[in-house]
Amino acid sequence: MLSSPDTTLLNRELSLLKFNERVMAMAENPSTPLLERLRYLCIVSSNLDEFFEIRISSIKEQVLQNPHKIGEDGFLPIEAFNRVQEAAHALVDKQNNLLMQQVLPSLMEEGIGLLFAAQWTESQREWAYQTFMRDVMPLLTPVGLDPAHPFPRVYNKSLNYIIELSGNDAFGRTGNIAIVQAPRALPRLIRVPDEISHISQGYMLLTSLISVFVNELFPGMDVKGCYQWRVTRNSDLFVDEEEVTNLRLALQGELSQRNFGAAVRLEIDQSMPEELEFFLQKEFQLAAWDTYRVRGPVNLSRLMQLCNVPERPDLQFPEYRAPIPAPFDAAFDHPSQLFAAIAKRDQLFHHPYQSFQPVLSFLRAAAVDPDVVAIKQTIYRTGEDSELMNLLLSAARAGKEVTVVVELMARFDEQTNINWAAKMEEVGAHVSYGVVGNKTHAKMLLVLRRENGEIRRYGHVGTGNYHPRTARLYTDFGLITANRDICDDMDKVFSLLTGLGAWRPLKVLLQSPFTLHDTMIAKIKAEEERAREGKRARIMAKMNSLLEPKVIEALYSASQAGVRVDLIVRGACALRPGVPGLSEKIQVRSLVGRFLEHSRIFYFYNEGQEDVYMSSADWMDRNFFRRVELAVPVLDRTLKRRVISEAFTFALKDNQLAWKGNADGTYSRIRTRRAPFNLHNYLMERLG
Repeated sequence: MLSSPDTTLLNRELSLLKFNERVMAMAENPSTPLLERLRYLCIVSSNLDEFFEIRISSIKEQVLQNPHKIGEDGFLPIEAFNRVQEAAHALVDKQNNLLMQQVLPSLMEEGIGLLFAAQWTESQREWAYQTFMRDVMPLLTPVGLDPAHPFPRVYNKSLNYIIELSGNDAFGRTGNIAIVQAPRALPRLIRVPDEISHISQGYMLLTSLISVFVNELFPGMDVKGCYQWRVTRNSDLFVDEEEVTNLRLALQGELSQRNFGAAVRLEIDQSMPEELEFFLQKEFQLAAWDTYRVRGPVNLSRLMQLCNVPERPDLQFPEYRAPIPAPFDAAFDHPSQLFAAIAKRDQLFHHPYQSFQPVLSFLRAAAVDPDVVAIKQTIYRTGEDSELMNLLLSAARAGKEVTVVVELMARFDEQTNINWAAKMEEVGAHVSYGVVGNKTHAKMLLVLRRENGEIRRYGHVGTGNYHPRTARLYTDFGLITANRDICDDMDKVFSLLTGLGAWRPLKVLLQSPFTLHDTMIAKIKAEEERAREGKRARIMAKMNSLLEPKVIEALYSASQAGVRVDLIVRGACALRPGVPGLSEKIQVRSLVGRFLEHSRIFYFYNEGQEDVYMSSADWMDRNFFRRVELAVPVLDRTLKRRVISEAFTFALKDNQLAWKGNADGTYSRIRTRRAPFNLHNYLMERLG
């Protein structure tokens, strides 16, 4: 059970771990292409890293600061912590067993794999020794622990070794323990020549080379053992936004310390002796619950390199090239033609089934069109090498008024965004960092164009980031429009983000932290009232996470009134579906497959008018109250039908990727006697 029996809300962290179980199920499934199975294991490993850096860190803080405060899930902090750790240990054990017993052996049969030291031939051992002496050993700095050499400062998630020694060195010192830190410049996977590996894609782990030849670092000493380990640290940033005068400078100072926060997890080689485990636990002030014994590499994410073998497309998902939908597939002789097409009709895109290129084409046209006078853009995540940002730089250099609202607090993208902000300022763009205390998470791009003596606005608003790489992996909707109400509202939001002034009511857009939450509650209540009057009522919502208590309470009430509620929640969900007398009319499902479900779509039947919103916001406290978010109505009837079909109708039909959420927080695969229906494959065929 993911909550106390007497509460109506499930535990957030346990629900997140359940999501990772569903991701791991893709790796367990023998019908998943073999290299993709490894990729899913790496994704789980990466997800768990962030889970410990942020969520476990948060629970540990609660245990220390509010140990007697019962959470909305009915647990005391220590109870929640123990349950989460128990679930995390089970998940990691399952992950390691799957990697070592199934995935890696199967890959080796295909000629792709890791050459572990225990199976090295003489020629492989000689090649490994030469590689170690030439490329690895010169970069290693062993630290023998004694009063003159304290325990070194260890970087977050870095690869390290603890070496057990005996004997005396040249100075007569008795050595017991030494630490070796693997330099970040060294690759964790080392390609072995085919004639040495005897397979088409053979690799050795850096860990294997160091473990086998570590004695070369301690001449004359007896090396009893060498064991890999790494520590995960609290990576939440602590910047008092109200106390700083320059957020960018303050954040840069904090980023340098992020990798040395309080330790929250210790991962060690499964063969490490207990006395060394206790030694490391004491050093980092961690306990047995915080320690994870690992088979294979302590950082499984490093194996992602193995997932991309161009010579073996048969072991990967079939290549999919997203088409560019009309009218953006045409070759326009002049940017004005593109703007004319947008002015004629709203343009809807469903990534990754449809290409992200139309968004770039829209911005490119704005950058070169002499009639475009200004461009305004929000940036949350865009990547280090971003064509979109380079287009904005070009527009600024061309003399256009470019305004960029860069969210500096986008977790783990802070440095990238700081770098882009500096580049934008260098070319004369107006750079704003949004609103103190409210992350700017809205996704919008506004173009102001002079037409017939007046300013005409064109806008793009979407559910996902302006990140071309993730646009090929995440499912998101985007809308390019010249609708005056939508674009005027966007301009008002930009003015609020960059300047000062009272909030002005918007015509059609919903905005956090002002109107989105209240409107969602009101629309849920309206469906409830219609149901009580005997009218047809229906709510459908698709999102990444559902955690906000008042929305969940409203959904429970609507269910009790007879409203049918279908929720597609990819990740954490605190709502308990199907509870008699509470949520019998509510169905929760989660879709996990080739693509990451990322779009947020909200549907209310509204007596046949069918209100549909595309949004950047999940139904979470932070999205409603501590972020700048948008929800845009889909006004074109044809496009509205598309969104309903592609976001809900086909998703609710899926019986291959879908999981049903149960009242206790567990999930069950959806299996029916109907013909197999895979949402992702269907939309690739339909839109591709």
